[in-house]
Amino acid sequence: MSASASVTARRLAAAALAAGALVSVAALPASAADHRPARERVEISAVQADSPGPDDRSNRSLNREWVELTNTTRHTVNLDGWTLEDASGKTYTFDDYRLAGRATVRIHTGVGRDTRTDLYQDRRAYVWSNDHDTATLRNDDGRIVDEESWGHRRHHGRSADEESWGHRRHDGRSGDEGSRDDRRHHGGDRRHHQGGDFRR
Repeated sequence: MSASASVTARRLAAAALAAGALVSVAALPASAADHRPARERVEISAVQADSPGPDDRSNRSLNREWVELTNTTRHTVNLDGWTLEDASGKTYTFDDYRLAGRATVRIHTGVGRDTRTDLYQDRRAYVWSNDHDTATLRNDDGRIVDEESWGHRRHHGRSADEESWGHRRHDGRSGDEGSRDDRRHHGGDRRHHQGGDFRR
């Protein structure tokens, strides 16, 4: 083999190796992205904390107090084990429920038969405070997914007399979340627990 042919062969081999390395590097991010867990995109989209009409604790009145959740993605999200709680810790735990993509579900306080669009906490008393409260949505790992607050409330770094609705998304675990076991209901009790009117 001549010297020029040998140089050409070496150059071709080096080029082939470089091309292979580039293909491997380009493929890595895509492969890694395939294994990353998708973030939930479920949010508290509306709250009716002050049930219209007299607060007579009738089932009709209790069911006119509700919180709505909306799945903003195109994909179904499994809410099994997720919780919705008020500022005092009254908690509703979702049981084997899947929220379809772009769909909304309304969680009523009173007694009723669960459907695809309406769920019931089966309570005999109001959950949400009319003048001030916070609705907190957590996933089955206990991570805060979304929060809605209304009325007067105390919060670190905020005025004690702050008024208004507040919407906060959480993409990571809050430092003061507490343990999952402290916030979830165990056993067969599926009752989901207990006011202002909010709509995003």
